[in-house]
Amino acid sequence: MASRAGTVAQPQDLVDITALLDAYYDIAPDLSDPGQRVVFGTSGHRGSSLKASFNEQHIVAITQAIVEYRAAQGVTGPLFLAKDTHALSEPAQNSALEVLAANGVQVLVDARHGYTPTPALSHAILTYNRKAAPGAPQADGIVVTPSHNPPADGGFKYNPARRPRRLRRHRLDRQPRQRTAGRRPARRQAHPAGRCPGRRHHRQVRFPLQLR
Repeated sequence: MASRAGTVAQPQDLVDITALLDAYYDIAPDLSDPGQRVVFGTSGHRGSSLKASFNEQHIVAITQAIVEYRAAQGVTGPLFLAKDTHALSEPAQNSALEVLAANGVQVLVDARHGYTPTPALSHAILTYNRKAAPGAPQADGIVVTPSHNPPADGGFKYNPARRPRRLRRHRLDRQPRQRTAGRRPARRQAHPAGRCPGRRHHRQVRFPLQLR
């Protein structure tokens, strides 16, 4: 166990949330730097906006790649979308909703717009697909979380309807690099200020487990 486990956070542990969110929108990744490219690790991409490794261009590119991947796999059911309490999770969720809405994907989010644990999202997908009639459209999902990573980090993970043996070898690990470079622009639907992005294309659902 770490020597500081269970102790009060120190000033050096704190993160400037304003700077973190500004960097998410303002910093464009340099794809000549391997540390700023999209890289799928444990089912998804992780990084920090302050290091230009988790910025809006990354999320837009990954989400568009997911849209095209699910279409290629014949996945036409709803997409469950959840987020955790990391500061970068909410803006990343909003960016993803813009892309999903522009592509006409039906999205299911928490009815209270709250934070949702990863197991709750996985449970919702499995339950939906198990109860679906034979041959009915299957669901998949995205959970916006870097798991146990530090407060300045963000994470974006994809849960496919059918778990492939080597997801990271698919274009989800390659295609976003072309999009962040501007060679393959993603589709997005802008939303008026004060409105939830993609509202016409998503509805709310109560997840079976809620962390408060």
